[in-house]
Amino acid sequence: MHKTFTALVLQLLLSATLLAQHEHHTASEHKQSSVEPQPLLSQAMRLRDALAFSGNPLAASDLEKLKDLENKQLSAETVKGIQAIFDPYCLSVVDINPEGRVKVERGAAKAELIQGGWTSFLVRVNNEAGITAKLEVESPNAAKPFHSPSFEHRVKKEHMLTPGQVENRFLEVQMYTNRPLQANLTGLKLEYAVVQLYSKDAGKREAEIAYHTGQGSQDIGFRNATHILFDIKPAVTVNLNIRDTDGSPAMASLIIADSKVLSTGKFKKYYPLPSRRVAAFDEYPDFFFQPQIYRKDGEHVQLPAGTYKITFSRGPEYIPQTKEVTIPQGESKFEITLELKRWIQLSKLGWYSADHHIHAAGCSHYDSPTEGVDPKDMFRQALGEDLNMAANLAWGPSWYHQKTFFTGKDHPLSGKGNIMRNDVEVSGFPSSHAGHIVLLRIREDDYPNTKVIEDWPSWTAPVLSWAKGQGGVVGYAHSGWGLEPVQPVNKIPNYILPKMDGIGANEYIVTVTQNLVDFYSAGDTPAPWELNMYYHTLNCGFRPRLSGETDFPCITDARVGQARSYFKTDKAMNYDDYAEALKNGRSYVSDGKSHMIDFAVNGKLAGVGNSEVTLKKGEEIAITAQIAAYLPVHQDSIGEVIAKTPLEVRPFWDIERARIQKSRNVRVELIVNGVVVDTTEVAADGEIRNVKFAHKLEKSAWVALRIFPSSHSNPVFVEVDDKPIAEKKSAEWCLAALEQCWKMKEPNIRKEEREPAKEVYDKARKIYKNLIETGN
Repeated sequence: MHKTFTALVLQLLLSATLLAQHEHHTASEHKQSSVEPQPLLSQAMRLRDALAFSGNPLAASDLEKLKDLENKQLSAETVKGIQAIFDPYCLSVVDINPEGRVKVERGAAKAELIQGGWTSFLVRVNNEAGITAKLEVESPNAAKPFHSPSFEHRVKKEHMLTPGQVENRFLEVQMYTNRPLQANLTGLKLEYAVVQLYSKDAGKREAEIAYHTGQGSQDIGFRNATHILFDIKPAVTVNLNIRDTDGSPAMASLIIADSKVLSTGKFKKYYPLPSRRVAAFDEYPDFFFQPQIYRKDGEHVQLPAGTYKITFSRGPEYIPQTKEVTIPQGESKFEITLELKRWIQLSKLGWYSADHHIHAAGCSHYDSPTEGVDPKDMFRQALGEDLNMAANLAWGPSWYHQKTFFTGKDHPLSGKGNIMRNDVEVSGFPSSHAGHIVLLRIREDDYPNTKVIEDWPSWTAPVLSWAKGQGGVVGYAHSGWGLEPVQPVNKIPNYILPKMDGIGANEYIVTVTQNLVDFYSAGDTPAPWELNMYYHTLNCGFRPRLSGETDFPCITDARVGQARSYFKTDKAMNYDDYAEALKNGRSYVSDGKSHMIDFAVNGKLAGVGNSEVTLKKGEEIAITAQIAAYLPVHQDSIGEVIAKTPLEVRPFWDIERARIQKSRNVRVELIVNGVVVDTTEVAADGEIRNVKFAHKLEKSAWVALRIFPSSHSNPVFVEVDDKPIAEKKSAEWCLAALEQCWKMKEPNIRKEEREPAKEVYDKARKIYKNLIETGN
């Protein structure tokens, strides 16, 4: 009895094994003969071209065989010949049964990949159901190695990625459906598709690869997936020699793209692949949301053999260059030299670049596997963009983690030419509805008697007052948000009210009257929205200064310092002097492609002393500055798009918007009380030119220069007959804007704080009303 049962079990196991072998044989080796040869051959030609285009062409002998089939009369032998050519290239064999269920088996192709590069395989599809849906590929090893944050919804603790999970997500997979291929299956009983795999790592790695044609198409028992052990060949270590214009070693921005194939499916072909970058676990902290990487002299990048276009630069004072490099087969190491090219060096003139608003957490950064990135990673970005001064601000997202880096001192990596400090943006706090505010050079980052963010004040004046009381230099961030006029208008100044419904310089209309604002941010929101309110408050006699910011990586994640300030110091650069330069206006705002050096009125330099000039009515003022700008001789396609883009669309400040038609000239405008009163053209060829204006003043005014919207000087204040600046129409606009602000913000101010807030608003009302009565 026992022997009979054992024999029966063995017979069943043998039958199951034979059945499995038969299924594998029919799936992998059975030659489809009931397929029309003409459409299959047409697809074969497209597959040949797609494989060549993607960098994994058919072998020369197979190309010859395919060419012979193309020239012979179509028959069943054509179908068999195509299968004989293509089946050895198949990573997977997909069977779609008459009910539309998808089953997958391992194909005959060698499971070989290359680290840091894309490999294309064929997928054989036996389509008994005649389905014309998309064939999709997926893999748990290709899951995102990070969780991007949402300000309202943080990743739950139980869903945080562990280091082990990150390391197991080394793969990227996709179906290649670009031309000349089609996005969907054709419905033929036999056809082939192209799957592409990218590996971040080298060595032996097992991956699960699955296919489906839509939700519910997977066969039961996980039979739509296979586990494949890949042998991943190491990439070439490309050592980089990066030299500045003076021959010194430098950090640079590098965009490395395939020389022939600039995109592959849904991915741009940048190297290393952005979607696999995890700063905390990689050798270099490259960011997944940027095409570029940052490398300094002596560092390296891993690249598979091939030909690449490397675009390299180091911020807007440099001319971007492109170099084609071929990494040879069979090499383990390779070396290339990149020599940077400047068009100007402001630091030699005593002017230094700064961005007072960057973040190491939130927005484009991830909050898992780590809460953003370390400040040292942001420092590399600043070095790679030649940013001399960087304020790395902790804010709502990851506040409790990022604030641990706050010391009230320069980051230890800082040096003579590049300084970074951790400071604060009050964003994601109870007062955020009234406007985000930037607190620079503060000594203490916790508001008195608070333990959590929710304890902070619910309007901005108390926070500004507290920060200034400890020696901080403060201002509103991304000023234009909420200042969009209720009716479309680009003229500035204009008298259309803003909505006051945003997180920019909204409550500024109140706090500027209380001497609580040192600077007003510009460069990262639409210039007409930013400048209109700023001009109106200057017309009321208030004197906050302009400061450039990027709000990286929130408003833009392209690069730090996309908008920036240039500040002047006559001694060794340091953070305290930078803060004072912003406060005093010894600076100008720029996209880095145009510059306003030593702007002065009657010899009085902006930012020196009180930036004040006095004279009698009817006297003439002499305006001087050194202007430098750079545009390519010929506008490229990117520049043409920027020039035609509405001012409300990024990039908000860019010199291509200032290019006069197709020339290489830009217009320098003289601004008096917000109005353009004179202009001159200068060539944007990188040369520094002296610019002079003369203008007669009949009343007190503030005077500035701008190249719109690329750069803007800080104002010089001219008092005529000892009378203050007081434009009645601007005061009327400011009063109406204040009323709109109270209407929008008062409901979100805590009940116990509303009375103190109302008192400050009332003080501001009286000031504006008095200006209306006494203004001209």
